[in-house]
Amino acid sequence: MNLGAPLRIGIISDTHGLLRPEILEVFKNVDHILHAGDVGDIAILHQLSKIAPVTAVRGNTDVSPECRKLPVCETISLASAEIFMHHGHLEEFNILPHGTNVLISGHTHAPRIFWRENVLVMNPGSAGPRRFSLPVSVGILTIYNKARSAEIIQLSI
Repeated sequence: MNLGAPLRIGIISDTHGLLRPEILEVFKNVDHILHAGDVGDIAILHQLSKIAPVTAVRGNTDVSPECRKLPVCETISLASAEIFMHHGHLEEFNILPHGTNVLISGHTHAPRIFWRENVLVMNPGSAGPRRFSLPVSVGILTIYNKARSAEIIQLSI
């Protein structure tokens, strides 16, 4: 039985107005892109949308008129994944809509992947200007049938 190809989703956050060319290469074969806030410049979302459809949320520094139009949180269904995305902290499990099995957030600039019960939790880290000694990174979320997996990709800068 042919189960089809896995769905690959590019996960990015905290670009703060900087879209590194390396990100375009990492995301070149993704089916969708999720931006977890602090976009910094709406043009970044337009550039990413040339690769794949983009869903984005607003971060605490997204104060330009265009970025303020982004939603604070978003729920999106992709394949068998029910994804809840917001910019805040990963530990905010009390706000998850029923049925969520993936939680994406940003804000801390620290890349992180873990499971909490049946929910895959991911913060891709910051893809924008380096902050402190934290890595510059993005993520890939892979959905295959009902399986969900994630990886962090550290960018060389």
